[in-house]
Parts: sequence; structure tokens; C-alpha cells
Amino acid sequence: MRLFKWLQVPKEAETSPAAAATAVTPSPVQPRVLCIIHNPTVAAQNGRKLTDVLRWQNPDRLAQQYVADVQDASHGYAHYQIVERVEVDGFPVKTDGFVYTTEAYVRCWQARSGWHHPDAVDYGRILSEFDIINRINENRIDEVWLFGFPYAGYYESIMVGPGAYWCNAPPLENRRARRRFVIMGFNYERGVGEMLENLGHRTESIMQHVFRGQREQANLWERFTRYDRTHPGQAECGNVHFAPNSMRDYDWGNPRQVLSRCDSWLHFPDLSGAPRPVTCREWGNGDIRQHHLWWLRHLPHVSGATNGVSHNWWEYIINP
Repeated sequence: MRLFKWLQVPKEAETSPAAAATAVTPSPVQPRVLCIIHNPTVAAQNGRKLTDVLRWQNPDRLAQQYVADVQDASHGYAHYQIVERVEVDGFPVKTDGFVYTTEAYVRCWQARSGWHHPDAVDYGRILSEFDIINRINENRIDEVWLFGFPYAGYYESIMVGPGAYWCNAPPLENRRARRRFVIMGFNYERGVGEMLENLGHRTESIMQHVFRGQREQANLWERFTRYDRTHPGQAECGNVHFAPNSMRDYDWGNPRQVLSRCDSWLHFPDLSGAPRPVTCREWGNGDIRQHHLWWLRHLPHVSGATNGVSHNWWEYIINP
């Protein structure tokens, strides 16, 4: 993966409309993924896979659509490559050593009760079982995707390695790892929209970390995530759960009209554009995937830097 090099340019040029006019999209990167799919066979169903028995999504198709969506949302910058794929005929081990059987899991799913607690998966065991740290240190992969079922125990995302920090989950320090990386947890009972939500929360955690210590106007992340309920008349792009006009969590289909400066972020670093009225028609009338694609597309994605922070926020999201 290409490592970011700081660009030294005059501060006044970084934020001027002229700088925005000459900004270019950075060279694409191709982060390499180890994809691990837990999809056990169900003996009582003639050895059919759990996904087929319960009529859930095909994890490979989900991965393909997610790769395409991230490439689109990042304006061509991030093109994931699944370089290693492992399908496991079994269940991941919980932190207390518990492992479901297929019969017990199907019973719990049909009853919608009886799930094991604690639910959390044993990440240390996953790191060891799939030799993940060596794969990272040998520069064979850059990221890990776990595909599983409801109550698999995965975090939506978790950061691992030296100096790991909160990434929608507590950091997982590992002294053997030579660099930080992210493990994503995807649920193949759901769709690509939920996968993009996982990425969105990863984005929120990482960008909050990037802008830590910056206050007021210097904290562009705080400005990017404003929505009308908290900043009346000053909405920008909102966050993963709140669109510019949302009144509550997941309120992506609200038809209420508000003023927003969301368009300015498409011309970053020139944020001088005037606000305009927006409604949920902008982001898909409540569709989870369309909202998240809209939101991710508005992230800054051009060359340059301001106050030591890259104008390409995808740099941080993809390579923490």
C-alpha cells in the first residue's frame, strides 16, 4: 500500500479557491484483504451451508459489491483487492471458549432466544488461527474482513497493532504487529448498506482521532458532521446516523427541508459555497445504502494539506 507523504505547501494556498481549482485526486491505492467467512454446514439439512439453510446473503457477492461501492464512494482512490479467501466450516470461538453447534444455533435463530453470553468473539484466537500478524508483518495483507452470522460476536470494526486506538471498538494492542490495521466484521444476514455503515463508523472514529486537539474552525471534522438538529441553519453533511435534516437516529427518510452546505465539501478545500435547501431526496429517501454512499462521497478526497492534515481523508480511513 502506498504510504502518505506530507505535502509542504503555503498555508494561504492550501485553503484558497485557487488551490481548490488545481486540486487533483491522489493516485489510487489497492489495499489487500484477507477475507475469512464462517459458514458452517448443517448436517440435518443434507450438509447445506448455513447461508443456504436460512436463505441469507452470499458473502462473496456482498464483498464484490462492497469493493465496488468503496471505490465509487472514494472517487476511485480505494480499490480493495481480496488476495486471500478462507471459508471455515465452523463457528468462531467466544471469549469464554464457547462454540455453537449448527443444531443449537439454528434452534436459537428459530426461537429468537437462547443466545450465548458473553457474545464477543475471541480475537486473539482469530489472530493466531489465521496467522494474521505474520501476514501483516510480511506485507501480504493490509486488512481483514470477517463474514459471519447474527451473534457471531464480531465488532463492526476493530483496530489492531502498535498505537491502536478506538475504532468503533476498544483498541486491540499487539506487540508483535509492526503496523496498525483494521479487522472488519460483516453480517451476511444483512446487506451492503450495513457493511457501508460499518465503514462509516470506522470513518467517524478515525477522523475524530485525526482532528483530536483541533478546536473550532480548525476542526473540519466537527464542521463536516453538523446537522440541523444540533446546529440549526448550519447543517453540513451530518454523520452516519443523522442526515442533515434528521431528527433521530437512522432518520434518513425525513422529508423535512433544511439548509445545508453539503455541496461545499465536493469542492474541498474551498468551503465558501452558499447553503441550499436539501431533503431526503438527496440521499435516497431513506435507503441505507444510498445514504451512506452519499455521505462517504462528500468526504474530502483531493491532494494537498492544511495544518498538517491531508486533504484526502480516505488516506487515514484506509491506512490508519
